[in-house]
Amino acid sequence: MTAFLQSIADWPGAVFLQEYWIAYLIVNAAHILGICLLLGSILPLDWLLLRSTRGRDLPILGPFLVRTAATGVTLAVMTGLWLFSVKPAEYVENPAFRYKAALLSLAIINIAFQHRGGQFEDALSTGQPKLQIRILAAASASLWLSILLAGRWIGFV
Repeated sequence: MTAFLQSIADWPGAVFLQEYWIAYLIVNAAHILGICLLLGSILPLDWLLLRSTRGRDLPILGPFLVRTAATGVTLAVMTGLWLFSVKPAEYVENPAFRYKAALLSLAIINIAFQHRGGQFEDALSTGQPKLQIRILAAASASLWLSILLAGRWIGFV
């Protein structure tokens, strides 16, 4: 495992961030931007899925929020992996990082369950989500907020 983690730390992208503080700053800022896009769209989407009964807001806002959340999660994960590459052995030993990784895995599984079948698309088009979609939306909001907290916790452990 140590050799594998060292090979990650020796990756040219990791070395680049280690040698140029401004590059690290920019990638870190991009990571924060990804988190903002993700949470700034997924939380309103989850709220709409939880409260939508009349079907007006969800069909209008839902597709935009889904695309924005997808952009945010892509940016956050890509830059997060790049930041991880700077000190992989240190991060693997950090319990807060391990919690964040586990919660991120659960959040991605939750997305897969939510988008499985056609209920999610039906909810977006009709504005009337079924109970299963509402439960998954509540889980989504809880998971993404927990990931945010675990991510902040990493720097304090």
